Amino acid sequence: MSKLKTIPRVIISHAPTALEPMPQLSKVLNRRLYVKRDDCTGLAGGGNKTRKLEYLVAAAKAANADTLVTVGGVQSNHARQTAAAAAKFGLRCELILEDVKGTPKSDYYKNGNVLLDTILGAKIHWLSEDTDSSEYSATLMAQLTSEGFNPYFIPVGGSNEIGSLGYVQCAREIAQQIAQQTIKPDHIVLSTGSAGTQAGLLAGLILEGLDIKVLGICVSRPAKQQVELVTQLLEKTLILLGLDKSLAQGKVFANGDYYGVGYGVTTDATIEAINLCAQHEGLILDPVYTGKGMSGMIDLCRKDFFAKESTILFLHTGGSQGLFAYQEIFNTSN
Repeated sequence: MSKLKTIPRVIISHAPTALEPMPQLSKVLNRRLYVKRDDCTGLAGGGNKTRKLEYLVAAAKAANADTLVTVGGVQSNHARQTAAAAAKFGLRCELILEDVKGTPKSDYYKNGNVLLDTILGAKIHWLSEDTDSSEYSATLMAQLTSEGFNPYFIPVGGSNEIGSLGYVQCAREIAQQIAQQTIKPDHIVLSTGSAGTQAGLLAGLILEGLDIKVLGICVSRPAKQQVELVTQLLEKTLILLGLDKSLAQGKVFANGDYYGVGYGVTTDATIEAINLCAQHEGLILDPVYTGKGMSGMIDLCRKDFFAKESTILFLHTGGSQGLFAYQEIFNTSN
């Protein structure tokens, strides 16, 4: 029996999010394609971090915290949703935002998620590319404590075993939806970065007794490193749920062929995927996560990595707010 029901949670997300077909893209790629719309979770524009924050905010409240502190890239979707969650629960929020080498700069520091962070009332700490965010975070936490605050630190992407529980819940939703809609996915494809979404989803599928292959398309590191990262977090999540960590063996798959030169830096294939989904499904992806994840899924379909008779479910983790910081990579002159 899982311990999930005993772990504190606040309700933030608009759940269940839709699980819907992608009929036009299915025609283009000659596969049965569906999308899980976790871009529609509702918190300041939505995204996958909202589910994680349901458990992380509950943990912060249990610790009597008055301030949420987290770290991410300048255009972090996680930072935006953390700022929104803090506002919703009457907490202060301090965001440590790291500059990212190679990103387009004309709109990067003032538009997109940064604009929303500011509107949401977060205090932003700007870090240069060569500053150690771990050291800065530790110093800030000590400083806030010395000033009489009770800060709660949330790791990058909300990706620890507590945050991962949000995607255990998502897996339970998927299990109900595919049963109701009589869909049998052969694969679930998602963008994988800080590991919490993939680890939580896998833990939830294990909990539900569903053997669906989950493929993470890496957005920031090689596949071998990503598999190790996700596996470690999956084991911790299983232990938190009261399950045997050995259940993680053989469950984690990742592909590192599509992240390009690094996190936050788009590729030509990313731009193609964003345009393809927009123009064939009215589905808006982002340039950092889902654009890269979808570019991998598209290419793997074209290469027949997925059998033509297979059914593929793409997990849309949100992030379209970041598009406005990347305007220069799109041809907007027409």
